[in-house]
Amino acid sequence: MPNGNQPGAGAGMGAGAGRGAGRGRMGGFALGPGGECVCPKCGYKAPHQRGVPCYQQKCPKCGNPMIRER
Repeated sequence: MPNGNQPGAGAGMGAGAGRGAGRGRMGGFALGPGGECVCPKCGYKAPHQRGVPCYQQKCPKCGNPMIRER
């Protein structure tokens, strides 16, 4: 046995990156509950509402969909 008394351990069994590459549940790219939503057209900023993606919010000034500021 290559690694003491652990069967199967040996070449190719390094630390690796794990599964899922650190993305959120169901493979999403959520940025968390904080932050702001920003209008890419006019620059208006609003606090991000938890559970509501920024792209689903319309800018109150110009009506464009907003984006998440990182």
